[in-house]
Order: sequence, then C-alpha cells, then structure tokens
Amino acid sequence: MTILFFFITCLSFLIFYKSLTLQLLPPWAYEMRLVGIKLWRTLSFTQLASYIKINFYFLARMTKSSSRTISSDPKFELLDSEIQEDMMSLLDLPDLALECILEKLPPDGLTRVSSVCTSLRTTCMSNHLWEKHMKQKWGNVIGPAAYREWQWHVATRNEFGFLDQGNERGFFGFLQKTWPWPLLFSRGKNTGINSTKKKNSTRSCYSAPADSVMAWYMALETGKFWFPAQVYNRENGHVGFMLSCYDAELCYDSRTDTFQARYPPHGRRPVAIENGVTWDRLRAAPIDNSPHDLHISECLNELHPGDHIEIQWRRNKEFPYGWWYGVVGHLELCDGNQNYCRCFESDMVALNFNQYTPGSRWRQTTVSRKHHREEGNGADGFYGGIRKLKTSNEISTWKRLWPVDVLE
Repeated sequence: MTILFFFITCLSFLIFYKSLTLQLLPPWAYEMRLVGIKLWRTLSFTQLASYIKINFYFLARMTKSSSRTISSDPKFELLDSEIQEDMMSLLDLPDLALECILEKLPPDGLTRVSSVCTSLRTTCMSNHLWEKHMKQKWGNVIGPAAYREWQWHVATRNEFGFLDQGNERGFFGFLQKTWPWPLLFSRGKNTGINSTKKKNSTRSCYSAPADSVMAWYMALETGKFWFPAQVYNRENGHVGFMLSCYDAELCYDSRTDTFQARYPPHGRRPVAIENGVTWDRLRAAPIDNSPHDLHISECLNELHPGDHIEIQWRRNKEFPYGWWYGVVGHLELCDGNQNYCRCFESDMVALNFNQYTPGSRWRQTTVSRKHHREEGNGADGFYGGIRKLKTSNEISTWKRLWPVDVLE
C-alpha cells in the first residue's frame, strides 16, 4: 500500500511538472522548478529505500496488532529486528555530544536519564555534572562547615556498615553500596525534589554513591540532611534580632521552597525552631569558626568613617555570638568634616548602629584598634570580633533587611 501511494504521488508530480513546460511562467517560477530536481539529487536510493522500509514497518505494526496471522509471520519479526537495528540510540552519540546534552539537563532530567541503563547511570552520576547544579542552587548557603558536616555524615554511615564497600556480595552487597532513599524528583520550583510518591504511579531508580555530589544534592533537596548556615533576622524578624545574622541548622522543604531553622540554645533557653525561612534570609558563614569562638579582628587598622562592618555580639558569655551590622562613625570630638577628620589616626574606633534611635544605649560603641578583644558587661552585652564588608552584595543585603521602624 505504501509503495503504491509513493508511485501515484511521483507520477502525479511528473505529469504536473510536464504541463508546466507548456505554459509561459514568470522568472521566479523557473527557479522554483529547480528545487524539485535538487531535492531528488540529494536523495540517494539507500535513503529512499530506508524511508519506504520504515513506513512499511509502521503500517505492518498497526496491522500486526489486529491480526493473529500476521503477528506470527516470521517476515514481520525479521523486519522488526532490522528496523530496531537501524534506529540510532543515545549511546551511539560521541562522548562529547552526549556530555553536551547531559550538561543542559536539569537535576530531575539527569535523574530520569540515569535510570535508563547502566552506562547512562554511570555518566549521569558524574560529579562534574552535579557540581554545576550544586553551585547554582546551593552555592550561596553551603560553606566549608556544611561540607565538613556532610563528610562526617557519610563517614558515620560507613563506620556503622550501612555503606560498607567490603566483600559482601549478592543482594545485601548491593544494598550496602547504594544510598538509602530513592531518587524521586518532582517538577516543583527550583527543580525541587518531592519525596512523596505520586498516586497510582511507581518508578524504580538507582541510587547515587554516598560520597558523590549527586548524593549530597539529593540529601539537601529531600530534606534528609540538616546543614549549618546563618539566618538574617532570626525568629521571623523578632525585634530583638533585627539586622543580625545567627548560626542555625537548616532543613529544606521542597514543597514550599523554604527552610526550617533550628537555633542552638541560649543558656537555659531551649532550642528555637522557625519555619518558612526564605532563601533571601540565608547565607553561608563568612567566617569558618564556631559561633562560640571569638573572631580575631584583622581589619581594625584600616577602618575609616563610613566603612560598613559586622561585629560579633552576645548577651552573655553562655550565649553564642551573632553578627550585627554597623557603620564606622566619627569620634565625639570630630565634627564630621572630611577635610579635617582624623578619626582614622586615633586608637579608638566609633561603631554606629543606626537602626536604633538616637540616645539608645545600643546606638554606638567604641573599641580599641590595638587591644580589642571581647569587651562589654552583663548589662550591655559583649562585643567580639569585627569584619569589614568589602563587597557591594553584602552591603546591599543588609540595607534590604533594614527595619521599617526605628528600634528603641
């Protein structure tokens, strides 16, 4: 049937083409006549035969599904196998072309492709493919502390034998070499992964190696891994924490694209938990040390009036430090005139916290350039290390979080 249709179409075209030569046509029409000739020259006999063969194959498949006699015919089975051999597979592409395609896929696309076969699974789980996604989505909130926490998490599982790469064989050996939770993605915001199963649908997939970047990405997306970071204006912008940034443990919720924050206890105060923390209130810790450790200030000698800074502060010595935003101001004896200002030559540095009303005890403090360690008392709290803000991104983030009302 397909061959007959092809013959009738070609014959009709030739008769129509013959009739055109008997009529007077405009110049552009003669150029259009050459299109058909060039098209036929580009089609080789092999390509034409392959086209007819494939069309005949699909016609035969439709007939095969409705006829038991044809379905048992060995000719159709032979044709089926030949067509499948002619079709190109994704694995037939050169390595460079395949890599370029996989690099364009989002995380959920990589996960789906990794479940196709063993070869694609190995390629799709490569660290260099997932490092880009990790940096793109998690780069601003994941720091060295979070990486160490992840390494400890993996090492702990290895120590207890969950991820033992030993001599265990068979089914249990396979389980020990794979990650414990399934790789289930959803089409949510920011390519988030939904751990809930869709109704009436199941999909088997393979797990990533525990020490791979893909496994780390999956652990973050599914909320299985709590990681350390810092939260601006903790506890839903409580007035006592405005323009501050405190350490917390965070867990991601892909359904709401927000985080749950777990703050360390303050003295006898229990652990505080905050839900619905948005991305714009998070950052990786700029200083890689414990929130209970004093930061050694290295910028004191270069501070000038107008510089933006962060300073450690805590209510008492049992509490962890938080980072508070401030601006270097002028000393009391200086009138603020830039032509005569010599504040940068003084041994003392004035720090202003302009979010507080003038006259407030939190409005200003002074520290020594040469002998500054931790200064303060039980009434006003304790001021710790200072870091100078050198990037416009950090400064703009603090200004964006500026409170609407002046604080007392």
